[in-house]
Amino acid sequence: QVQLVESGGGLVQPGGSLRLSCIPPRNIFNVYDMGWYRQTPGNQRELVATITYGGRSNYADSVKGRFTISRDNAKGTVDLQMNSLKVDDTAVYYCHAILRVGRQSDEHWGQGTQVTVSS
Repeated sequence: QVQLVESGGGLVQPGGSLRLSCIPPRNIFNVYDMGWYRQTPGNQRELVATITYGGRSNYADSVKGRFTISRDNAKGTVDLQMNSLKVDDTAVYYCHAILRVGRQSDEHWGQGTQVTVSS
């Protein structure tokens, strides 16, 4: 069972910042594309940001300019820096890893970490 260990969630006021961190197994980190998704009750999980193993990033329109995804090759972590947080950013955030080879793919999810933005 592949474990993606997440940390950094919590409660923050609107306008504040949080940093999420995901630590995958090293063999996953080295070759998989990584990302962060989020989910609120009654809704589907949605993409927040992704980063390829080569470092190319992509963001949901709702977080562009506020969130930054990065890979720390020395630490083997994938981080999501979240600034200017809004109440609408409240959700459970999940780390995701995926390897696509042709038509096949192998993917893994973290257990989720709660982010609550409230005054």
